[in-house]
Amino acid sequence: MPVKQPKKLLIMNILDILRKYSDEDHRLSQKDIAEILKTEYDMTADRKAIRRNILNLMDCGYNIEYSESIRMVPNPKTGEPEESYLWSDFYLEREFTDGELRLLIDSLLFSKHIPYSQCKALVDKLEGLSNVYFRSRVKHIARLPEDKTDNKQLFLTIELLDEAISRGRKVSFKYLEYSTDKCHHIKTRPDGTERVYIISPYQMAAKEGKYYLICNYDKYDDISNYRLDRIAELTILDEPAKPFEHLKWANGRTLDLATYMKEHPYMYSSDNVWAVFRVAKAMVSDVIDLFGTEVTFSDEDDTGVTVSAFTNEMAMEQFAMNFAPDVTVLEPERLREKVKNALGKALEKYN
Repeated sequence: MPVKQPKKLLIMNILDILRKYSDEDHRLSQKDIAEILKTEYDMTADRKAIRRNILNLMDCGYNIEYSESIRMVPNPKTGEPEESYLWSDFYLEREFTDGELRLLIDSLLFSKHIPYSQCKALVDKLEGLSNVYFRSRVKHIARLPEDKTDNKQLFLTIELLDEAISRGRKVSFKYLEYSTDKCHHIKTRPDGTERVYIISPYQMAAKEGKYYLICNYDKYDDISNYRLDRIAELTILDEPAKPFEHLKWANGRTLDLATYMKEHPYMYSSDNVWAVFRVAKAMVSDVIDLFGTEVTFSDEDDTGVTVSAFTNEMAMEQFAMNFAPDVTVLEPERLREKVKNALGKALEKYN
């Protein structure tokens, strides 16, 4: 005599089967589900029980798609043919497409700020949101490098900063830096004591595989950026944060993250300038990638084009240095001289 299966366990196992083995390209019949229940869960269920539990799952809000067909079957009492509806081709619609999951996984793989063990756990969780077919396709993904950040406090830091920003509170923390022993050490003052930073946090943002805190260092009236993976021993303070719009760079406006990221392509903290520079035509795509589509192009010829952009001064200097000789700063004159002198000093080193 077959053992009666618990109803709750049956419905959960059917949901698990749909999650693991179904998608739009891999649909399951009631017979398929019954066979998997038998082989993998050691449970037996007839088609009516499977259909009833699938209906219950749909009533609970799960998006389960299916196909419906009509067939003629004899009435058990009269023997007359009558219509019967056959359900089949079941699959669970997913919150994330395989492409979306792959994009999220790749973002984790290319990130440089998440500790190795935590990054691997997140990748495993994302893979678990899909089915066996997706997991079999991502086996070729490059495994994570072991040399990721070793700051295990990262996720706690993010949670505390989230709370501090929501509550409008300052925070204090210590900052890590590498030494020649290739390990992190807390940054110290000239007298050897550990340095404590007190800042007003405004926003967290990812840039080029790194995660930054956009904030105001308490001693100054400007904006600073700190790497989240280098923040340690963070504490929320009772003191209210300095409003962003009170900073000299804000000009009375609140923080617009999209504008800020566009104006700070390298996340340097310095004044913004209206920069005019000449680039080789092959670099137009790089310019738009880095400075956005609001740049202005002029004086185009066969050799190059002039670009005007409102951007961070240190970022502009770095861009000109990185892509010399294909970038030539024209204005402001002060910035042009800084780049010229830096390149001269670099040439002297090689000579």
